[in-house]
Amino acid sequence: MQNRFFKLAAPLFAVVAALLVSALFIMTAGRDPWLIYQKMFSMTFGSDYGTGQIVFRTTSLILTGLAVAIPFKVKLFNIGGEGQVLAGAFAAAAVGILLPPQTPPLAAIAICSLSAMIAGSAVALLAGWLKVRFGVNEVISTIMLNFVVQAFAGYLLTWHLAVPSTVHTPEIIETAQIPMFDSIIGIWRKSPANLSTLFALAACLVTWIMVFKTIGGYEMRAAGLQPEAARYGGINANAHILRAMAAGGAMAGLASTNLVLGYKHFYEAGLTSGIGFIGIAVALLAYAHPLWIIASALLFGFLEYGGLTVNAYVPKDIFMMVQAVTILMVLVLTKTMRRA
Repeated sequence: MQNRFFKLAAPLFAVVAALLVSALFIMTAGRDPWLIYQKMFSMTFGSDYGTGQIVFRTTSLILTGLAVAIPFKVKLFNIGGEGQVLAGAFAAAAVGILLPPQTPPLAAIAICSLSAMIAGSAVALLAGWLKVRFGVNEVISTIMLNFVVQAFAGYLLTWHLAVPSTVHTPEIIETAQIPMFDSIIGIWRKSPANLSTLFALAACLVTWIMVFKTIGGYEMRAAGLQPEAARYGGINANAHILRAMAAGGAMAGLASTNLVLGYKHFYEAGLTSGIGFIGIAVALLAYAHPLWIIASALLFGFLEYGGLTVNAYVPKDIFMMVQAVTILMVLVLTKTMRRA
């Protein structure tokens, strides 16, 4: 019971400690930390538009967090979310351009979303196969695949799909565009928050059920905790490695629907930059728990947009530092708890 309490308290303590550290840097910039934090809250959660911006950012971070959390259950560290999101975004845009304009909305959105998931899953599955077949460390393979996907997408965009004199594709068909919350229920006006947020929340619930309420999930966790014992018990650890990587990549690919189908309605260079790497931090802060990831992603979404709202007063880099310090604190506290 005491260990569980410390495990729950560690992320909260880490966030508070990181905010205190950032307050020191704000003071060195000649500003009052209390006033800066007040302004951040008033321009984010205190504003309809600001809240929508946080929801928009949180949506993608939930899914890239799941992309890390699922493979982590079999003790794999998928840091290729950046490339997997990019692959998904490019696939969603390409399919959305090629679909007939008269495609029904539900079918168009489903086809584009499924294409994004397949593209992201394929990239992650390749890293998993390299792990199973040749013993290639997944950290190395996923990093390298980030560069491969970036170069391949850049080539296709520049030479085949870009609108002349731009760095983006044509717009996807109108029926493939996911509606904004503003246009459906009139909240978060003029913000990019869209209904793909429902995909992200559903993905968290489905992942939680899959990992903790099914036999396959039990076997996956067993293979991660004790690989040798799992094999002795008849569990195919390699199969679960492939499944976990494929599922994680699919979540990263799905994150791109928020950006392409719900926001820009096209793919452009740099659209997905940074999302995959922040997803690693989201998963670590949530201890790779599918439901806790929602709160973790919300925090990072707030810090990301909140830093922009006060950029005129203090450098937004300070709040990037808050993210880094938070994760370092969680890692230190977790290590300390294990030794205790």
